[in-house]
Amino acid sequence: MIIALRGAPGDDAWCARLRTEVAGTLLDTGAPGVTVHVRDAPVTDSLMTLTTLDPPAIGFVSIWTPQYYGHQIRTAVEVLGECCEQVAAYLVTESVPLPPPHTEPGARTPGFTNIALLRRPSELDEQTWLHRWHHDHTRVAIETQSTFGYVQNTVVRALTSGAPAISAIVEELFPIEATSDLHAFFGALDDADLGDRMTRMVASTTAFGANANVDTVPTSRYVLRDPFPAAAPPDDAARRDRLPR
Repeated sequence: MIIALRGAPGDDAWCARLRTEVAGTLLDTGAPGVTVHVRDAPVTDSLMTLTTLDPPAIGFVSIWTPQYYGHQIRTAVEVLGECCEQVAAYLVTESVPLPPPHTEPGARTPGFTNIALLRRPSELDEQTWLHRWHHDHTRVAIETQSTFGYVQNTVVRALTSGAPAISAIVEELFPIEATSDLHAFFGALDDADLGDRMTRMVASTTAFGANANVDTVPTSRYVLRDPFPAAAPPDDAARRDRLPR
């Protein structure tokens, strides 16, 4: 589940409350995973912002849950709805071609996360759109940008009334320098390299309609509870027990 928060941008106090007090309420429901994305001070002045929604998206909360219709989601929609003008909740399927780095619970993930809201063009059927995005574009996105984390969330359906029509919610993690520097955003060595990377990227996004009618929201990422924690390495005794004798 991804819940988009919409309205007038909140200040840093609002962002801090969302990722602490409000997130704590969501954790208390027992949800297996909770991540909060907010537009706080490190990303406020980012140049990587595109807005079509009115009111705009100002934050996102991802929740992993056994039931999209259970109490955890009902609580999340109610609590988050008190924090902004509008909430829009979406059931999504998650693909992770480039896993973000592990962080301690509640710590800010390094860099920033650019969240893109994509709409499938009416002239493309879903199968063609997904193939061009997942099979064709994924490699290009990773090769032409300085991303160190890439998560593709395909929207199954909206779960709240009045939610804007969105086909996908994409999370791309970049170095913080990329908020204001195109060379850093694309990982380009010089102007010629930047031009080549941008040309490849534009051609690839155009093929599945991600070059237009897109919102991009730069955010700071806070993982409060990781639904897929990295397995701890075995201790020496356990490792010895596994050695052939």
